[in-house]
Amino acid sequence: MVAPKHILVIRLSAMGDVAMTIPVLRAFRQQHPEVKITAVSHQFFKPLFDTIPDVNFYGVDLGNRHKGFDGIFKIFTDLKKLNVDVVADLHNVLRSKIIRNLFRLWGKKVAHTDKGRDGKKALTRPFNKDFKQLETMFQRHADTFAELGYPIDLSQIDFPAIQPLSAHVKQVVGSKQGKWLGIAPYAQYDSKIYPEDLMKEVIKGIAAKQDVTVFLFGSKSEKSKLEVLQQGFGNVKIIPGTMSFQEELLLIGHLDVLMSMDSGNAHIAAMFGVKVVTLWGATHPYAGFMPFNQPMENAILSDREKYPQLPTSVYGNKDVPECADAMRTIKPKEVIKKLSKLLLLEKVTHDNYTSS
Repeated sequence: MVAPKHILVIRLSAMGDVAMTIPVLRAFRQQHPEVKITAVSHQFFKPLFDTIPDVNFYGVDLGNRHKGFDGIFKIFTDLKKLNVDVVADLHNVLRSKIIRNLFRLWGKKVAHTDKGRDGKKALTRPFNKDFKQLETMFQRHADTFAELGYPIDLSQIDFPAIQPLSAHVKQVVGSKQGKWLGIAPYAQYDSKIYPEDLMKEVIKGIAAKQDVTVFLFGSKSEKSKLEVLQQGFGNVKIIPGTMSFQEELLLIGHLDVLMSMDSGNAHIAAMFGVKVVTLWGATHPYAGFMPFNQPMENAILSDREKYPQLPTSVYGNKDVPECADAMRTIKPKEVIKKLSKLLLLEKVTHDNYTSS
């Protein structure tokens, strides 16, 4: 019997970018069960990959052991011992390029994700935009696997079965009663953050609904800002600092809806099949970063008629003063209406999810 192939998958970067690879790898695992997968990412992100059955994980520590060029060579030396057959570079930056080219020199077939930079530049330039939907990052990653001989149908995927909450998570949030809404109100760049006063109105409008509990997600450094949003609402709970990252993932899997900026929490919720509402400021879903399997009507966009320069960047990292108030064109009542519809007017269940 011929031994199964072994594929090495490289994806470092930020949490949202890594979370976007999870549905693709999940589809890969379901459609190519005979192939061994080793995923390479930051050690902190291991719980993301633990949601996929039978995926080996290699954790990278760029601050210490794997720092600098010597660290890159250590990564390659370690991975070389695993006897991989092919390499999928889903990151395509200097570090991952060096690693994949070392494997190429070692005689292994490699492929990398084309990020479509030219199309993104045309979409985000100030004038004469080529304003159209670009290929999603999910499909771009799938194309990388197809180049290596493993086609993936992203329309055929079973989301993970919802796992029971741990005793500690139940101690923090209680047993589920009514609807659970998660809100992740912050992002890496200010141009992607809904103004605090408007977010407060959204939380007020939703918290007033009967049988709804709101969980605020973010980093520990954002806890003080989350406390401002929480103030005055007994059914709004702050999550950062109360549980581990792995436990947060468990909780997110139990949400009925999560509302997020264009940020990592949206992609984490989507990888569980949770309904996701996203608010968009400087960025736009057309760049290919809409959360996985979410309908476009769940993306609430800033007004491009008033701010025709939008989107101003792919990641929100460009300061464009003329568009600083773009997200104020998203009215709280519009957000509340969308969330209310998904939470209260539609039955949201996980009954159709299939365990792997």
